[in-house]
Amino acid sequence: MRRFLKEAEVFDPLNVLHYIAEISQFHRIQGSKELPEAVRFIREELRIWGISAELYEEFYDGKSWFLTLKSPIAWDLVHGRVEILGKTLTTSMSPLVVMAHSPGGKAEGEVVHIAREEDWKSVEGKIVLVGGDWRDSYRKANEAGAIGFIAYREGTGDAIPYIGLFLSKDDLEWARIPAVAVPESLAKEVVGKLNSEEKVEARIEVETQINERQVLPILYAEVGKEPFILFTAHICHPKPGANDNASGSAMLMELARVLGRLYDESFRFGFAFLWVPEYYGTQAFVENYAGLDRYYAVINLDMVAGSEDRAGSTIMLVRTPLSRFSVVSGILEYFLELSNSSGKSFSGSPMPRLKLKSYPYEMGSDHDVFNFFGVPAVMPITWPDRFYHSSEDTVEKVSKASIEVIGKAVLATALALAKARSDELQRFARGYAMKYLGELSRERDTEHAEKLVMMGLARDSHFLGIESGHPFEKRPWMRWVRKGRVSGELIKSIDEKAYEEFKGLTRDRKTLVHLHELLMLGELLPKDDAIRALEEEFGEVEEEKLEKLLALLEKTGIIEAL
Repeated sequence: MRRFLKEAEVFDPLNVLHYIAEISQFHRIQGSKELPEAVRFIREELRIWGISAELYEEFYDGKSWFLTLKSPIAWDLVHGRVEILGKTLTTSMSPLVVMAHSPGGKAEGEVVHIAREEDWKSVEGKIVLVGGDWRDSYRKANEAGAIGFIAYREGTGDAIPYIGLFLSKDDLEWARIPAVAVPESLAKEVVGKLNSEEKVEARIEVETQINERQVLPILYAEVGKEPFILFTAHICHPKPGANDNASGSAMLMELARVLGRLYDESFRFGFAFLWVPEYYGTQAFVENYAGLDRYYAVINLDMVAGSEDRAGSTIMLVRTPLSRFSVVSGILEYFLELSNSSGKSFSGSPMPRLKLKSYPYEMGSDHDVFNFFGVPAVMPITWPDRFYHSSEDTVEKVSKASIEVIGKAVLATALALAKARSDELQRFARGYAMKYLGELSRERDTEHAEKLVMMGLARDSHFLGIESGHPFEKRPWMRWVRKGRVSGELIKSIDEKAYEEFKGLTRDRKTLVHLHELLMLGELLPKDDAIRALEEEFGEVEEEKLEKLLALLEKTGIIEAL
């Protein structure tokens, strides 16, 4: 299998750096005109390489649904300005000064910092300063009579944070005041003065354009014949957004260029490439364009250039969930480790170049949607990133080393799956299944995990031409009726009271991951078995909280018991 990493040396990280620089010039906010412009740039590059790409067009209009997600409004930034404590921030410095989807408007007046719930009582006619829970706080500010909204985010220092409101058309009935963002350092200076009982004044000017609709672009290309390995990356996010996610989109371009040249009719897989706005585009693609049975597996490329130069960052491999177990996780893990080798220990063993670790399933990007719909999906990503969602996520800070390690590993994985001998893949599948179950069994029982691994290997065998695993009969306890990312917005559109309960139960992000995996497991196993399998996968889970969430989803018709 090692030979495929040698073949992957044709991957050129310098090309990826060039594409990152190009893509990061576009302010790629969902619903804006520059998002489809960035996609047209990629499509033209593919055309030059001889790769024909389909451009599917859905629309941002503030009212259409893409499975479980409601479209945000069509919105473009014209200009923005904030004056506070003698400092002036403008959108010529960074477009992030204006919060995405903010209405236009002007505000001048006293600033009130929201630190406690009772602070909302004194915001009428004033400008509020908020450090979290921004969308709900923005609505409260409008309803409480505030005239302007200033947001900041902990941990961003002198950078201006990216904060989006994702307003729908209905939201425009109450969303009236201009919303801007400032660096944490400036916000803390304001808070310090307010805590000393000094009065702070601010002036806000925001000019935006809200349109009837804007193109939601979905760019899709194929090389070779089905079944396909699908590579995907989200193209959206604000300027510059170099690591998040110009890096994944750029790496996807290089993979398309290389695999377009390497593909041979003898390959057991063809390759498909998908550039989308995060979540919204993926759910639109799955709903309207994808034939999911055509895909063996998905590799989602998100924030692939953050390690090394972004202190504390690790190359994470997010494995498929247990409910979608696949050897694709093991093969990518294997090549990441090989690609990351640099130097030798005192006895000659290879040493890691960058921090690298494999993790159980985590949510947060487009791999989620494919997993929900039964296609095993993995994600290499670099995290944490101290420049995440901020004006400092610039191209000069991305890591060429990280791009090289991940890019070559992903390419080697594709080549191994497409070209390796059946006996090699069968041996590897057996070894990875033993490793995966061995890791789980160090901490807990694996009775249900073993069955799910066998089911996953049986699916792998169908695509890879090997004999491994066992296709156990599914015994689902429920049907996932409104499949897709379970959003508060969807629940709110059905039952406002249920939304408040859902929001309270899912404040811990881990709970949301466990809920979605439990829904996937629930389509395979009886309820008690699904919960036990979840515990085998993640360890301790909050069963009582999950029971309440299941009852809420059943009440709102998102799932139904069988």
